[in-house]
Amino acid sequence: MKSVKSLYSGLHFNVHYENSNCGDEALFSLVDRSFEKKPDLILGPVCEYAAAPVVRMASHWNIPVISAGALASGFSYKKEYSHLTRVAPSYLKMAETFSAMFHRFSWKNAFLIYEDDMDQRNCYFTLEGVHSILKTDNVQIDALNIHSKENRVDSDEIIKLIYDSEVIIMCAGADIIRDIMLAAHHRKLTNGSYIFFNIELFNSSSYGNGSWKRGDKFDTDAKQAYASLNTVTLLRTVKPEFENFSTEIKKSLQKAGIHHRESDYINIFVEGFHDALLLYVEALLEVMKNGSNKTDGAQITQRMWNRTFEGIAGPVSIDANGDRYGDFSVMAMIDHETGTCEAIINYFGINGSFQMLPKFNNDWFTLRERQQTPLPDYSNKSCGLGVSAVTGIIFGALLGTSLLLAFYFFRKNYRVTIERRIPRDCNIGKHRQLREDSIQSSFSTA
Repeated sequence: MKSVKSLYSGLHFNVHYENSNCGDEALFSLVDRSFEKKPDLILGPVCEYAAAPVVRMASHWNIPVISAGALASGFSYKKEYSHLTRVAPSYLKMAETFSAMFHRFSWKNAFLIYEDDMDQRNCYFTLEGVHSILKTDNVQIDALNIHSKENRVDSDEIIKLIYDSEVIIMCAGADIIRDIMLAAHHRKLTNGSYIFFNIELFNSSSYGNGSWKRGDKFDTDAKQAYASLNTVTLLRTVKPEFENFSTEIKKSLQKAGIHHRESDYINIFVEGFHDALLLYVEALLEVMKNGSNKTDGAQITQRMWNRTFEGIAGPVSIDANGDRYGDFSVMAMIDHETGTCEAIINYFGINGSFQMLPKFNNDWFTLRERQQTPLPDYSNKSCGLGVSAVTGIIFGALLGTSLLLAFYFFRKNYRVTIERRIPRDCNIGKHRQLREDSIQSSFSTA
């Protein structure tokens, strides 16, 4: 935090740390701490289910909250979360990238595939944002909810469900993404007739090794399949200040005896909370110049909104609703021999603009015409049986097969559920409670 100290050397922070454990401990710690003295500022929590009650309580107590998490769509409703400022781009901001691409490339429908662990539910909230944005654009949407105990799914069955779609948007563990892409490749769905996206907002270790390579017999096919997979991730900017900051954080972690993999050192949360202090100090000094003080949480919160400042990695812009504008990149496999990926598109949320990078090829996002396979004609192959008799036999066979399949999938150790989501779906716009005393969502009921 040296940059904060050097810029505002006259300020002193007394910091108290608590581990939210992504649950009720966050609220309990805040209440217990407040018996002695209420804090002037709350940094965090990051997890949605921990943040929701804390922000509600802080808003009631007139305490500003700044989080580099709490990215779910529900936190955009500031009547309920009036004192929350988010210094990391929310899932809704990320979803605007998809909205812009749908407009630019004239895509009409989307199939969302997400893994729901029923715990922190990161992928659930990620694709909730995509769903919320695309439905306002009158995009036809289907959603597939995967619950997996062994991080494996019946990808062939999933592929059958996406045949009528154009754009496939996924958020799941790396092994699930690989299985789905392999199945899509084997079914010849990676020939340009479908557009595949994977969302990875954090470092790949969050969901496992995100590459196609596993050192198994499927690597060759996987590399070919991933040539059709695009990854949406945060746009990363590099400047000397950020490099110095990264070095300081690494040294601090090592000194504290915390050893992580290299990719885990600096992420959106570490960077975000550094910028959170810069933002808070700027707002606090303005409030104090106007004759108020640090206890005026509402005024400090409003001063943090609708402003731009220089963060540790580059400019940070907060909109009028207290949410950070996001910049995102679309990554694609550029070198098919080595299987390496590069950014081909950058999207800038503050003005909704694209930057097409040198390796971008418009053909990658132009849907090719599909070869439709006609249904078999049984009318000339009835062997003397009437049409209704043939229909009855076929119907009976299908019914029996369906019952066997239903029993088979019921006995699986994972469950895959499909929920049809189109703009006219009843009650889709209503907020439904995910958990008691938690955040609200318009995506589906937990």
